[in-house]
Amino acid sequence: MRLSAMGDVAMTVPVLRAFVNQSRSLGTEVKITVISRPFFKPFFEEIPNVSFFAFDEKERHKGVAGLLRLFQDLKRLNIDAFADLHNVLRSKIIRNLFALSGKKVASVDKGRAEKKALTQSENKVFQQLPTMFERHVKVFEQLGFTFDLSHAVFPEKAILSPEILAIIGDKNQKIIGIAPFAQYNSKVYPLDLMQEVIDKLALDTTHTILLFGGGKKEIEILDLLSANKENVINMAGKIKFQQELQLISNLDVMLSMDSGNAHIAAMLGVKVITLWGATHPYAGFLPFNQPIENALVSDRNLFPKLPTSVYGNKKVDGYEEAMRTIAVEAIVEKIKIVLNC
Repeated sequence: MRLSAMGDVAMTVPVLRAFVNQSRSLGTEVKITVISRPFFKPFFEEIPNVSFFAFDEKERHKGVAGLLRLFQDLKRLNIDAFADLHNVLRSKIIRNLFALSGKKVASVDKGRAEKKALTQSENKVFQQLPTMFERHVKVFEQLGFTFDLSHAVFPEKAILSPEILAIIGDKNQKIIGIAPFAQYNSKVYPLDLMQEVIDKLALDTTHTILLFGGGKKEIEILDLLSANKENVINMAGKIKFQQELQLISNLDVMLSMDSGNAHIAAMLGVKVITLWGATHPYAGFLPFNQPIENALVSDRNLFPKLPTSVYGNKKVDGYEEAMRTIAVEAIVEKIKIVLNC
């Protein structure tokens, strides 16, 4: 399998976990090799029968010649079938090479025409599209495998290291994660309103609130959001990525934008509340096993062109403030409801 962006990779984890577990329960042993960037290897370490092949995009597997080397490297693994869950130019080349060599191949249908109809300004077709998880299952069905996602299985919460506990404290409290950033500004809840959300949540001292992000600019913003509040902790830049996954697995709830952090939390079995601006869960990117009620969307009565984009990378004049229609009180109340479930 060939994978790329963080959210794309995280969304495959529950699917692979279900595939392997259900195959084993039927007495069938499948072996899967995931091909992706080395950074994502920790996503798959807890899934039995799944190994990881690091795609070296900067050196060995760079360019057309590098893709030919990648194909040769993968051929040595004696695979029986190739599942393309990304369906972009590079994965298509590898997929076609395997097809020419006589192997069974299948690729994900991203539903580009349906998504265009959902996001166009005129004659919008506003309806729920198949989720990416459903689309991934269909890829394996094309290869002759049958399984379903109705009985979700998740790993146990990770045991937190003394290093992490030294930062967050070893208290018997509800732990709320907040990931306030996304790749595009059109998917980011206004920071002044996010500050209000954090301030209101921090009033309950039985809550520990952990802020997630990365990079110098985000760390500076998170420092401001967490300032002068003992139970709000900026985790950005303080622990390694694998430790961050362990910490996220211990959250009671994650508040996230439509972003990779939402999918990481969901793949670990954490309850996730998502905020949607230019995008919408109808495009198929609602985090795994999360109810649609936990997706708080911008007001389409005031902003009828929403969703304006599948990924949030399209700017529409006059829609910059759409996420302000998601009330601070609604977010705080939803978090409290989820915590008490």
